[in-house]
Amino acid sequence: MIDRAEIYVKGGNGGNGVVSFRREKYVPFGGPDGGNGGDGGSIYLVGDESMATLREFRYRNQFKARKGANGKGKDMTGKRGEDLEVKVPLGTQVRMKEEDGSLVQVSDVLEHGQRVLVAGGGRGGFGNAHRVSSTNQAPRIAGEGETGEEAWLVLDLKLIADVGIVGYPNSGKSTLLSAVSHAQPRVADYPFTTTEPVLGVVDIGYSSFVMADIPGIIEGAHLGRGLGLDFLRHIERTRVLIQLADGGSETLLDDLRNVEEELELYQEGLKERPRIVAVNKIDLPGVKERLQGLRDEMEGLGKPFYYISAATGEGVEELMKKALELLSQGGSPPQEKSGEEYKLFRPPAAGGLSPGKDKPRGGRRGRA
Repeated sequence: MIDRAEIYVKGGNGGNGVVSFRREKYVPFGGPDGGNGGDGGSIYLVGDESMATLREFRYRNQFKARKGANGKGKDMTGKRGEDLEVKVPLGTQVRMKEEDGSLVQVSDVLEHGQRVLVAGGGRGGFGNAHRVSSTNQAPRIAGEGETGEEAWLVLDLKLIADVGIVGYPNSGKSTLLSAVSHAQPRVADYPFTTTEPVLGVVDIGYSSFVMADIPGIIEGAHLGRGLGLDFLRHIERTRVLIQLADGGSETLLDDLRNVEEELELYQEGLKERPRIVAVNKIDLPGVKERLQGLRDEMEGLGKPFYYISAATGEGVEELMKKALELLSQGGSPPQEKSGEEYKLFRPPAAGGLSPGKDKPRGGRRGRA
C-alpha cells in the first residue's frame, strides 16, 4: 500500500563518560580529566514536496540514528551522533503505536521542510572530570550514556489536493483526470480500476490547481466496505469536491444521494464542502436520448451541475473553470489550518542510565 506504512525508529544511544587522570612527565599529582560522552543522534521526519507516496517504506521500515562516541582523556568530549532525517510526502499523518496497540497522534506533516522529532538521541554520560567537588577531588566514577528513544510509528498519507473527484466506481473519474492533466491513471471498462489515489495538475490560463482521483465509493464505504476507509481519508483535505455520476446509470439520483450520505457518515460536515455535480458520458447514444430528462431531475439538487463527456472533452473546460472559481473564493478544509502549532508527543525513553546515575568505569588510571 502506498498511502500507509509502519516504521520503527530509534535514536542513537549516548556515549559513555570515561574515568581518566592526567599522566604527564614532571606532573606528579595530575587531576581527573575524563571527558563526557557525546549525545546520540535524533530522528526527524521531514516534509518533502517531491514525494507523492509512502512506497519507499515498503523496502525499508527501520531507521536508527548513530550513537554518540565515548569520552576520552584530556577532557575530550565524544563526538555527537549524526541526526537522521527521514523524508515523507506532504500530507503524512504521524501516529505512535502504544504497547496496547492504541495510536497516539504525533503530528501532521503539511509543509515542505517541516521537521518532526520522533525519536530523540540519548544524552552522553559524564566523565569523572565533571564529578570533581570539594569533598571528592579524585572521583573514579563516570556515567553511562542514555539509551535513545524508540517507537513504532504508523504513517498515513492523506493527500493534499485542491479538488477531489468522488463518485461510484466506473463513473469516469480516471478518464476525467487524464483528460485535464498529465496524470496517467489506469482506465478500463470495469469497476475499481483505480485502487490508489492519483494526483494531477490542471492548468487553466495562468492559474492551476491540484486534482485527485479518489477510488470509487460504494454503499457502506464509511464502514470500510469496498476500498472503504483506505480512500475516504484522502477527501478530508480537499477544498472542493467534484461529484461525478455515470449518465448511463438507471439510478442516477440514488447514486448521488448515496455518495452524499457516505461522505456525511464518514466525517460530519464533509457533505457541506463546496461541491459540483457533473453527469458524465453524455456522448453515449442512450444518455443523449434521456439528456433533457436528466436536466429536469437535476434541477432540484440545489448544487452547480454540469453535463460532460470526459472521453470527448465536451463540457470539461467549463467544469474546470467552475472548480477554479470555487477555489478562488478561499476557504480551507475543516480542521486543517495553515501555520497552526503542531502538538508533539515525544516517545518515551527506552530506559538506560541517566548522566547522573553513575557506575564505576574502567579507563586510564594513575595516582591521584
